[in-house]
Amino acid sequence: MTEKLFYRDSMIKNFQAEVLSCSPLSEENDINTGINYEVVLDRTAFFPEGGGQYADTGVLRLPDTEIRVLDVRERQGVVFHCTDRPAQPKTAVTGVLDFEERFSKMQQHTGEHIVSGIVNRHFGYRNVGFHLGNEAVTMDYDGPLTKEQLRMIEQEANQAVAEDIPIEVLYPTQTELDTITYRSKIEIEGQVRIVRIPGYDTCACCAPHVRTTGAIGIIKLTGAIHYKGGMRVNMLCGFRALKDYNRKEESVAAISGRLSAKQEDVVQAVCRLETEIAEQKEKIKRLQEQYLKLRLCEVTPDTPAVFLFEEELDPAAMRRFVNDAMEITEGVCGVFVGSDKAGYRYVLGSTGRNITALAKEMNQVCSGKGGGKPPMVQGSLTGKRKQIEKVFLGWMQ
Repeated sequence: MTEKLFYRDSMIKNFQAEVLSCSPLSEENDINTGINYEVVLDRTAFFPEGGGQYADTGVLRLPDTEIRVLDVRERQGVVFHCTDRPAQPKTAVTGVLDFEERFSKMQQHTGEHIVSGIVNRHFGYRNVGFHLGNEAVTMDYDGPLTKEQLRMIEQEANQAVAEDIPIEVLYPTQTELDTITYRSKIEIEGQVRIVRIPGYDTCACCAPHVRTTGAIGIIKLTGAIHYKGGMRVNMLCGFRALKDYNRKEESVAAISGRLSAKQEDVVQAVCRLETEIAEQKEKIKRLQEQYLKLRLCEVTPDTPAVFLFEEELDPAAMRRFVNDAMEITEGVCGVFVGSDKAGYRYVLGSTGRNITALAKEMNQVCSGKGGGKPPMVQGSLTGKRKQIEKVFLGWMQ
């Protein structure tokens, strides 16, 4: 059994230990991640993955070098440090945690306990899923939550942070455990470790947590979606929440600068811009219709081919022009919209020619795809305008 210092004090950043064993690994999955050895120490502050919290990382400092701890695993009470290089048994080492990462994980995890406790107490929902990743934290609940309810949960969670409540860790006997009401996602065999936040949550958990709720800093629910009949809630706590706030503040500042609006007025400014864009689109649509009518005036019953190349034209206008042209002539009518760089969308039509054969040849020569039933076909091409014109005009001969 490894002495687990992270249960004695979750704020330990470095520690002294002795190497008990070091075994090489041959599994390809481990080697591909740089993990080559499993080192066992007599004591450790490195937490192995568990309770929804992924493992700690850091280094083991030896007298003449240091080795990286890339993962930590536990089997039958023994903690294995997955390293890039070996450490000889009986060597004295100093373990140094990547404590910024560890502290961030503890902030998120304790924040999750508070939020899940509030959800359970107010709505009776269970936390049926929890993922604490490098960037995001997600919590799955087996019932729906409205925006107003999420706001209330967030407000109460931050009240718990402001109260700076000491986190309690209990190791009750079975008799004592029978008298405790606590949350747990799985059936637990053996000694149960209870993490209690008085007034807010009591939960079975094997992971380290911050000492007091005040160390979380802030709890921010950043989003929520309906998921499997319940709710998936996204959350950030502490320094992760601060980083997210800074990033969003920079974005809002940049947007407000471009819109010449105060930061608090960017929503109204964007709404005005959307209205202006919609009006411009309608104006462009009317001008396109006028332009196409002028081009249609050039078509006569004897016209063998009509084709347009335009940079912008909506699909409905393309089809409308081809339909109108087919009412005038039995020749081939085509509209190509795009550019040599981006490719072209096309609509082809004819009441007197085999339009399917033309589309097939054009798709082959110009790396295109598409289809349809005569008298109209449509698709897209990646060829150049000169190639398209050559096929189109050559086919007319």
